[in-house]
Amino acid sequence: MSLADAVAHLSPELWARANRALVRKGLAEFSHERLLTPKPLGGGLYSVLSDDSTVEYRFKAVLHALDHWSVDEASITRHRDGAELELDALDFHIELREALGLSPEVLPVYLEEISSTLAGTGYKYTKPQVSSDVLAKSSFQDIETGMTEGHPCFVANNGRLGFGVHEYLSYAPETASPVHLVWVAARKDVSTFTAGAGLDHDSFMREELGDETIAVFAERMTALGLDLADFHLFPVHPWQWWNKTTVTFAAEIANRRLVLLGEGPDAYLAQQSIRTFFNRSAPRKHYVKTAISVLNMGFMRGLSAAYMEATPAINDWLHQLIEGDEVLKSVDFSIIRERAAIGYHHRQYERATDRYSPYRKMLAALWRESPVNRIEGDERLATMASLLHVDAEGKSFAGALIAESGLTPAEWLRHYLRAYLVPLLHCFYQYDLAYMPHGENTILVIEGGLVKRAIFKDIAEEIVIMDADAVLPPAVERVRADIPEDMKLLSIFTDVFDCFFRFLGAILADEGICDEDTFWRAVADCGHEYQESMPQLAERFARYDLFAQEFQLSCLNRLQLRNNRQMVDLADPAAALQLIGSLQNPVAAFARR
Repeated sequence: MSLADAVAHLSPELWARANRALVRKGLAEFSHERLLTPKPLGGGLYSVLSDDSTVEYRFKAVLHALDHWSVDEASITRHRDGAELELDALDFHIELREALGLSPEVLPVYLEEISSTLAGTGYKYTKPQVSSDVLAKSSFQDIETGMTEGHPCFVANNGRLGFGVHEYLSYAPETASPVHLVWVAARKDVSTFTAGAGLDHDSFMREELGDETIAVFAERMTALGLDLADFHLFPVHPWQWWNKTTVTFAAEIANRRLVLLGEGPDAYLAQQSIRTFFNRSAPRKHYVKTAISVLNMGFMRGLSAAYMEATPAINDWLHQLIEGDEVLKSVDFSIIRERAAIGYHHRQYERATDRYSPYRKMLAALWRESPVNRIEGDERLATMASLLHVDAEGKSFAGALIAESGLTPAEWLRHYLRAYLVPLLHCFYQYDLAYMPHGENTILVIEGGLVKRAIFKDIAEEIVIMDADAVLPPAVERVRADIPEDMKLLSIFTDVFDCFFRFLGAILADEGICDEDTFWRAVADCGHEYQESMPQLAERFARYDLFAQEFQLSCLNRLQLRNNRQMVDLADPAAALQLIGSLQNPVAAFARR
């Protein structure tokens, strides 16, 4: 690639388009989180003033349920001293930094994340614009790499600080570039490999790499006077190898505790989460999730070597719980298990840091089952993030599925909610168990446009048991958390209602496919049908009222604006939440009291 090709997506036209899109998102989400208070000017027109009142943003918007601002992107204008100015997302955040609570320390780094997000958007605009009708019927990975928005709530959602432009083009999911992982051998006294029931290191690696590759790796070790039997095999993200492992772990390489073996034979595709890879060469083989010390959306995206040890056991425990539950079986709910994991223990960094340090998260990996093994006949897979995708013509992916199904929007929603919402409600009310069920963590199985079932992923790092008295195996204790009673149901209200349904309902309403009452009545009906089927849980339903008139507004951007390097204290995640007032619960109006 030439120097010029690497920046071909950074053109005035595409940059202006990306800035307009991001300013729209900033106005919408910061208003939702009550950082901005748009002033109505009449006729659906609103105004927002800069901190010093010298700059005015004017825009048209429709207000939906859950204080969702549907801002008309084309209508946004920016004014100073009677003159109209270009829209500029960096200026926007500087002009509103006091309103947004951006400290002098956070502001420049946040601006860099905004700049990176804009550059990524510019690149996406250079790709052939696929209509939602076509994308909705595309392959699992074409849908994965065809997503344009990223996280729906976060404004700076594609920071990826650490990637240069050539690395962005190599490793960002939207570029769909095949990646070969770097394989190393890690001495067994400084690495820990754990696997699920019935698995062991040697046979697992033979299945993943093949006998031929294992033999080549063994020969390289022999040539160095080393025995592969004394080591664990370890995949490393190429970016991590070049930028961190060879520098931060230089002593380990020099002392042959860590030995480079070379690239693996299989080509992988980066997923929406950046550090997880789908095996393109052999789609039925495991995903590989790798540590990568890149700053993205409020965290350094490492993987904890200590956390990896219990990961397979946690997954096996949850898999058994699901398999033994009649309600979850009735809706065909499942997880893709993290079957094996490995972590490297750099003894000196471990002595020098606490367990939450990014230095302890630089060298680890896990293997997750592939959902490709779960589909039959005409079934197909799609990330649930796709339901929030809108194409360049304003047509939604969800609308395309509804049209394909031939059902009314209400009927289509009933199938989708049975697959996605029922497992979440049941796990919460029956087991005090919550997931992180956002679009990127949920895979939908679709047939004829209908959602048949849901598959959840990212289990060991994301699930939480909120019952202090639950009897858990020792290895699973890590997922227990002390959550205040009044915050437990936020696992549904925030993660599902506010961070996903809020957008889906508004997209369908704006497109004229389904009005908001129909959407939220479908959600309420799903809740009622589940509750009526489980009379034995009546006391739990009363204590944690899904149909309460309101719930607390938990703000995600406020976390990132306050501390974009670590927005949540992992030792006490509930304490970190930014709760600002309350939202009217849109299902309350449809409660059968």
